[in-house]
Amino acid sequence: MKKIFFALSALLAFSFAAAAAEDEAAKPEYGISQTGFMSKPKVGAYIIGSYKYSDKDGANGGPGFGCRLIRAYVDGSIFNDFNYRIQVQLNGTNPHVKDFYVEWARYKFFSVKMGQFKRAFTFENPMNPWDVGAGDFSFLVQKFAGMGDRLGEANMGGRDVGIQVQGDFLPVGQDKHNLFHYQLGVYNGQGINLTDKDLRKDIIGTIQLQPIKGLKLGVFGWKGNWINGDGVSLARERMSAGLSFDRKGWTLRSEWATALGAEKEQSGAADAFYVTLGVPVTDWFKVYGKWDEFRSGETAATRHDMYSCILNFRLHKNLNFQLEYRRHDDKTLAVPGFNEIWLETYIRF
Repeated sequence: MKKIFFALSALLAFSFAAAAAEDEAAKPEYGISQTGFMSKPKVGAYIIGSYKYSDKDGANGGPGFGCRLIRAYVDGSIFNDFNYRIQVQLNGTNPHVKDFYVEWARYKFFSVKMGQFKRAFTFENPMNPWDVGAGDFSFLVQKFAGMGDRLGEANMGGRDVGIQVQGDFLPVGQDKHNLFHYQLGVYNGQGINLTDKDLRKDIIGTIQLQPIKGLKLGVFGWKGNWINGDGVSLARERMSAGLSFDRKGWTLRSEWATALGAEKEQSGAADAFYVTLGVPVTDWFKVYGKWDEFRSGETAATRHDMYSCILNFRLHKNLNFQLEYRRHDDKTLAVPGFNEIWLETYIRF
């Protein structure tokens, strides 16, 4: 393991030195009087509306019509070296900031991001809701990445406040795709729009391999803690592994995650698994199938399985209609089997 670490470090150091020497001559001058080299800020928004039906016992037919998300954002770049983004969520009873960060991104193999952004845990968590393919993120992301965490943390959108380094390097093959991707972040551990409650930080990282273009194999690790409303420190020690393939309209994504060490001892065992397959039928019509499972105690008696078929009608880059059928088998309920139908409309400008 040490040999691998030193080899990767040497490759990064060599790449950094070569790129720095190449770019030095073309580097614009920094200074308080500099007004050029700044992109025009891009302003946009998207809305996801929904209708949800459920025959779950006690659900009274489901919530019916609603609004899943209304978000607005602005992003841009300065000197082509620094990227920034601000995103706010406008719907619901508590409009709030989702993202705010600045990222130094001159080199593909080494960039630094600071602010509030998605945690570097799982392939699916960093994805935009438009690209997931289903009406919601997987149980795995919801329970293990901070969208209604298994420990009780409210839905933080898979985000936290911190600093992260990441990069892609070692181009291979005729298409020169990068073989390696890495991310390593240090976060407060409390979620979005919240300061730290102790001196401890969450450390989250991933190393990914792309043997062929579009296919990524990755492992993820998380070590930290969360302070609940009663002031109790709950350990978060987790790992995840999976694959993600997205090429020529085809999608295959599968991941597994589990609690480890102190979290498992303190809060009990839990794991999750999902597999998503997306098949393009035409340029505007794509069918997804999904199996999603969460076991709150790593036993058959605590298993919640969901099987979904999702039809995506992507008539335009910024217009999508999604129809999803869900079959649940939740062993923790008195009546474990129930059905849901979700209809969602996506529009972006």
